[in-house]
Amino acid sequence: MNESKRMSSTARKLNLSWTGKLFFIFLSLDVILLVMAAAGWCYNIEVSGFGGFFLNAHRSIRTSVNSDILYIVSIDGGESIQTDASVFLWTLMNTAVILGVIQLLILSDSFLSGTRRIRRKLKPLQDIAQKAEVLSSAVFDENKFHHLEETISNLIPEETDVKIQTGDKDLQGIEIALNNLLDRMRDSYRQQARFVSDASHELRTPIAVIKGYVDMLDRWGKQDATVMEESIQALKQESEHMNKLVEQLLFLARGDSGRNKMTFKTFPLSDMIKEVYEESVMIDPVHKYEFAESEVIMVYGDFEMLKQTARILIDNAVKYTKENDTISIRTGINQRKEPYFYVQDNGIGMCEADVTHMFERFYRADSARSNYRGGTGLGLSIAKWIVDRHKGYFEILSRKDIGTRISVVLNSSPQ
Repeated sequence: MNESKRMSSTARKLNLSWTGKLFFIFLSLDVILLVMAAAGWCYNIEVSGFGGFFLNAHRSIRTSVNSDILYIVSIDGGESIQTDASVFLWTLMNTAVILGVIQLLILSDSFLSGTRRIRRKLKPLQDIAQKAEVLSSAVFDENKFHHLEETISNLIPEETDVKIQTGDKDLQGIEIALNNLLDRMRDSYRQQARFVSDASHELRTPIAVIKGYVDMLDRWGKQDATVMEESIQALKQESEHMNKLVEQLLFLARGDSGRNKMTFKTFPLSDMIKEVYEESVMIDPVHKYEFAESEVIMVYGDFEMLKQTARILIDNAVKYTKENDTISIRTGINQRKEPYFYVQDNGIGMCEADVTHMFERFYRADSARSNYRGGTGLGLSIAKWIVDRHKGYFEILSRKDIGTRISVVLNSSPQ
């Protein structure tokens, strides 16, 4: 009982420590982004007004009679400019709110579910406790336990090179078990930190684009209808891109915490793929689609989740396939009597290194980054999460400049 309480206490402490650090990471990132955005806007205003940036200029912010917020800059020669900063501040505030909501969701998930996840990783300590009981029943020096306890208490989990080392051969098995546990915990924390860092990086681009077009609207859009139309279209596009990114981030966050609900049933695979094929033909007139009716193939899984997987694979094929080229969709049963479907394109293809990393979050091949709009970099990660939950697997065949075939192999009955 004491060992169980100690393990729960340790899990709570580790989770609180990580959540606190995550909060300060978010806070620092928000401050840096807001300061950079404000400084960049002020710099652009002064350069466009004076033809340069003067360090000794007098700057102030005032409220006009119409309650507009004015940014006023004066230089030594008596020349001054004033600009309505209301639109920029409104955009900055909304961007901060969006970032705050995303970060609050991530922090809430870490705070509410982190302890449970850590406790699961600490489960091997139950075995250690049983071994300790066996050792305590034998003739054993009590100082050994005090020495081990002191070593663990002085351990700093965040330091990657630190190991538990007592120098006692009798405790060597316990040391190995604890050190392996620490390594798994550190890997989990590194993955979570990388996910947060990558998400922040991906959100920075649409925010910068939105800011740029807002600045353009503020300078010229009020008088130029063409600039206004271009800016509105760009703002809508980037807002949709950011919305899609946030939805995918939330899907993966819910999946990591076990909160994505799935409904399994047996259904015809060809019916599902036919629906996806008909949708693709309707919404994408610039590519040719091929789908041949096959025999009735039954699979066991979540219909909507697997349908989403097929959409992701087709969307991925569309990105890297030229107009009027063909995208093929097939269903079948392999030699191991397993049902499958695949999506094949004759696009840019991938090298072996890209295939190895293609399901990693935010990963996009260099060729895709340089020649195509890469999307969010989360679609294939979501597809893999869904297929893994169905106990299925992927088969990838890809050749550079020839094309790619991605097959999803599933189960025909409950496992």
